[in-house]
Amino acid sequence: MFKKILIANRGEIALRVVCACKELGIRTVAVYSEADRHSLHVRFADEAICIGPAKSARSYLDIPSVISAAEISNVDAIHPGYGFLSENAGFAEVCEASGITFIGPKPSVIEAMGFKQHARTAMQKAGIPILPGSKGIIESAEQALEMAEAVGYPVILKASAGGGGRGMRVVNEPAELPNLLAQAQAEAGAAFSCPDMYMEKYIRKPRHIEFQVLADHYGNVEILGERECSIQRRHQKLIEESPSPRVTPEMRKTIGDSLKKAMREVGYTNAGTVEFLMDEDGSLYFIEVNARVQVEHPVTEMVTGIDIVKAQIRIAAGEKLSDILTEPVTMRGHAIECRINAENPVTFTPSPGKITGLNLPGGIGVRVDTWAYSDCVIPPYYDSLVAKLICHAGSRQEAINRSLRALDMFIVEGIHTSIPLHQRILQDPEFQAGDIDTGFIARFLDKSKAAGS
Repeated sequence: MFKKILIANRGEIALRVVCACKELGIRTVAVYSEADRHSLHVRFADEAICIGPAKSARSYLDIPSVISAAEISNVDAIHPGYGFLSENAGFAEVCEASGITFIGPKPSVIEAMGFKQHARTAMQKAGIPILPGSKGIIESAEQALEMAEAVGYPVILKASAGGGGRGMRVVNEPAELPNLLAQAQAEAGAAFSCPDMYMEKYIRKPRHIEFQVLADHYGNVEILGERECSIQRRHQKLIEESPSPRVTPEMRKTIGDSLKKAMREVGYTNAGTVEFLMDEDGSLYFIEVNARVQVEHPVTEMVTGIDIVKAQIRIAAGEKLSDILTEPVTMRGHAIECRINAENPVTFTPSPGKITGLNLPGGIGVRVDTWAYSDCVIPPYYDSLVAKLICHAGSRQEAINRSLRALDMFIVEGIHTSIPLHQRILQDPEFQAGDIDTGFIARFLDKSKAAGS
């Protein structure tokens, strides 16, 4: 087992990794920007090193600074968390070259999964259903028009190296395609330094379903069930739950068996998430692999009882899944996660600033992952996530009721948060009935506007 791990991240996920390491008896090194000097992950790690100014490009994304901190502190491994360098194959390669274990998939696998078209091809070969679409990168507007004609409108353009909804455009008719393709290429080039685009059939009213994967270095793969992530605004998730109200035990087993084969064939190791869209008929179509731990991993932990972050560390240290998962994977009850963001719940404008008062909810089945504390300052430089509220109960309705109770007791003063929005969503009849899709939030906001709330 590792003796010391550097955590190349910040906020709640950095603190989450600190907790896992402490329970495994591993010393930790936090890295931080000047804006995060007083963050809790800095306080609770065994050592802490400042790696640069507030802007992430000069701190958390600065590979030489992160590696220097790792070498100075003499760590065995680096945990990248999510975001920042977590899916950067170049960073994983530098870790390997420096004799430091990267807690994640191999660099070659990260690279292959990072380019969506490569991932689509690999999954299709393994028998995973994919959406009809282009067989490669779009070379020109003329070629795109031919592809769209073959696939059938509407289609969606996606950045091959993309994520977070950037470089995506829905095309409803041929006249729109050339202009929207140019827009998407420009956006993808600016965001990912890669303008390559591919095309898929666009599904109206899809559900967003993702499956949690763990894989060791000996060809063993386990699927820890699925998460429903359809409640999202502009492709950013707001609420996640497990299990999905729409996935049956038979579907779960069928997809799970196929995914085990697929991930084994691509040589996947460590934790990862395979994302799907579900159409109105209940058919699942692969969209991408996230080669890292997900923000919403706690809902899976709550229903399976498996510590995913500990599993990541133990797999990276060379342990077999059979030693980590000592019992068959079983999903018990239902869990819901609300992402509490520092933003106005009506206008969605960011709300950085000082938290002047804070009360975190507790009680049976309630978990809060946060780096926030009273008098801390939410900086304007990073993602607006302040906390994750995860509630677990015996049934979906009980989990909803428990979440509403916990949200009512979750007090954050000094800044705006998304708590009122979560309360309204959880009380919505469509949400309570499980009648949701990725267009839910747009409809919900339209209803709220019409009602004057």
